[in-house]
Amino acid sequence: MTSTAVVLAGGKGTRLHDAFPGIAKAMVPVAGKPVLEHLVTTYSAQGIGRFIFAVGHLSEQITAHFGDGSAWGVEITYIHEPEPLGTAGALHLMGLTEAFWVFYGDTISDINLNRMHAFHQTMSADATLLVHPNDHPYDSDLVACSLDGKVTAVHGKPHAFDLEVRNLVNAALYLMEPSVLSHIPHGIASDFGRDLFPLWASRLSLAAYSSPEYIKDMGKLERHEQVQADIESGLVASRNLALTQRAVFLDRDGVINIDSDLVKHPDEMVLYPDATKSIQALHSAGFVVVVVTNQSVVARGLTDLKGVEAIHARMERLLAEEGAFVDQISFCPHHPDKGYPEEVPAFKIECHCRKPKPGMLLDAASRFNIDCSNSWMVGDSERDILAGQAAGCRTIRVKTGHGLKPSTVVPDAHAAGIWEATTHILAAK
Repeated sequence: MTSTAVVLAGGKGTRLHDAFPGIAKAMVPVAGKPVLEHLVTTYSAQGIGRFIFAVGHLSEQITAHFGDGSAWGVEITYIHEPEPLGTAGALHLMGLTEAFWVFYGDTISDINLNRMHAFHQTMSADATLLVHPNDHPYDSDLVACSLDGKVTAVHGKPHAFDLEVRNLVNAALYLMEPSVLSHIPHGIASDFGRDLFPLWASRLSLAAYSSPEYIKDMGKLERHEQVQADIESGLVASRNLALTQRAVFLDRDGVINIDSDLVKHPDEMVLYPDATKSIQALHSAGFVVVVVTNQSVVARGLTDLKGVEAIHARMERLLAEEGAFVDQISFCPHHPDKGYPEEVPAFKIECHCRKPKPGMLLDAASRFNIDCSNSWMVGDSERDILAGQAAGCRTIRVKTGHGLKPSTVVPDAHAAGIWEATTHILAAK
């Protein structure tokens, strides 16, 4: 694995100044030690042995604390920017000739770098961006990508009023090949999110690695307090994908949104009133939340893959408006039965992903290290319950959607709707 990390640690921390006067932003204490020390200890334990700190304001505090890094078993060197060069401009000063990580010095995270590195190699990317959904995508830099993870566009904030894309936010952790250095302007300030990634999306091979692991900046006082609480509760470390995760798999139509019989346009996406608070409660309890949905509208020719993504963008926007998000949306576009007038032959196949087969659940379990025996499937149809059982999950059938249709398949529990299913999950051992 790549063992060199560049850490951008020159911020002034103006929004934290009143609470921590005279302290460099990267040295602000969190749970008993500087935020930058959390970064070093977390990632040196994963094999990063060389850190290059890009420092500026109050840099003497950082150099005095860390020295050459030997106290942490690593090598630390320093690049002092003669003048602020943004998040990207200083990289030319570092003599990088091999792949390197980029971290921000005001961020607390615990990401399994081996998994991200493997994805980067699989994608043969020039740079890989860590992305994730969040509960405020409307004021975040959004990353648009293809279904296989290739970045197609980066939309910096503020967005166009009518922008409606998937909830994938630039999480500010990158893995880069040295070839990208030739695409960074020399001697002038430039920012990855604002200046470079929007251009690189069409000029370079960028990949988006989506993960439910913990990463949050602590640049505001309320965020600092939240990050500290998350460290002390064990939440930060528990979300690292080296550890097995619990998940709730949710069917879409009839569980999260009203099933209008083959949703084929974003305007047909109408959430159930309890969907948002249910997803929020599941996240708060530590579950990874994954949507697994059959979407035969593609095979039937009623919409295409981009159309389904547009529907999901609308769903994510509606959730985010009320402060909720899902960690992943998996959908199956196939349908094996033939004979429909508008059908698309390429999708009229037997597949491993269409429920009642468990393919979507098992793929997500592999991607996020999910223990299915400690997870749940919530659906409104017999096929949802069968897929959950085949994956080894406990199952709940809701009575919304098609939930009142007769079936001989017996779930672990029945529920009136998604909120009752959520309360059952939270009460279970």
